[in-house]
Amino acid sequence: MAWRICLRTWANGDLFTSTTHGKRFTLYTQQRCGFRKAQRKPEIKKGEVEEVESKLPDPMHGAVQRKGYSPPLDTPVVHIPHRSFGRLLKPLVFTVGFTGCSFGAAAIWQYESLKSRVQSYFDNVRADWLEKLRPQKQGDIRKQVNQWWNSLSEGQRTVSGIIALNALVFCCWRVPSLQRTMLMYFTSNPASKVLCSPMILSTFSHYSLFHMAANMYVLWSFSSSIVSMLGPEQFVAVYLSAGVISSFVSYVSKTAMGRLGPSLGASGAIMTVLAAVCTKIPEAKLAIIFLPMFTFTAGNALKAIIAMDTAGLVLGWKFFDHAAHLGGALFGIWYVSYGHELIWKNREPLVKIWHDLRTKGPGGGGTGSF
Repeated sequence: MAWRICLRTWANGDLFTSTTHGKRFTLYTQQRCGFRKAQRKPEIKKGEVEEVESKLPDPMHGAVQRKGYSPPLDTPVVHIPHRSFGRLLKPLVFTVGFTGCSFGAAAIWQYESLKSRVQSYFDNVRADWLEKLRPQKQGDIRKQVNQWWNSLSEGQRTVSGIIALNALVFCCWRVPSLQRTMLMYFTSNPASKVLCSPMILSTFSHYSLFHMAANMYVLWSFSSSIVSMLGPEQFVAVYLSAGVISSFVSYVSKTAMGRLGPSLGASGAIMTVLAAVCTKIPEAKLAIIFLPMFTFTAGNALKAIIAMDTAGLVLGWKFFDHAAHLGGALFGIWYVSYGHELIWKNREPLVKIWHDLRTKGPGGGGTGSF
């Protein structure tokens, strides 16, 4: 009797162990012998069943944790062929089309500005006459803001809108719910699914406060010089085109070297402004904000910046997007040397077509020339 009890206990224990191992290692369980006799299913009491089920692990516990896991936003995984230059055809077409549309819109903007200035001259004469009849208000905040705005140069007023857009995008980076959208549309990356719109949107995008402050300070410092050279309309066209062109150069460099990754910032467009001013006025004296006692000419500063970015591109420095810097600088040098003659001075046919459309439309006032 004792022998039967021991044998039955040994058989039940062996069967329970095999069943437990079968549930945990399903993929690795194999039958040792094809002629093995099937064992009889043991009878387990109701209390023992509840105890065994309480000890078994919940198979959905790990699945819930895995489903709830979200990958970090700063390491997106995008699988694309290595050095796929075919993906750059669409950004190339976008760069050419966006640049042409920017200069075309700037030409029309200048035409409309000239017309509005003539009309505003008579409006200002009447406004000045009415202002003398009205009593002067003391402590008017709006008047003080207008006085401050009018005290700025034309270049500073022009770049104020650009600085405001950069500040707005910077604030959007601080919103957690917008992180995925900002990463997709406000960083330029040749490995991303979206290639064209980030080329211009990333020009207004800064994640670091120091990065944005440094770029906007340089833009504010050179705004009066560049706008006096080109005018506000032509400057905006050059600035926007420089952002797209520098992003495309960055695309080409990253694809050629196989170093795919996101970039953002207005440095490419800022380099165009800096290079244009330094090329046009090479004898101008410049200084670093933290070291005002050391001065140097604009021409030497431009040579040093180009040499540093070239070395960074060749040596593979990853702190800055040196390809975008070089692309912006070369575009600025080319535009003030040749581009102004080739593009801006040949805008008259487009302006004439726009003038004919404006004068022939409702309220155009006939077919006279402006």
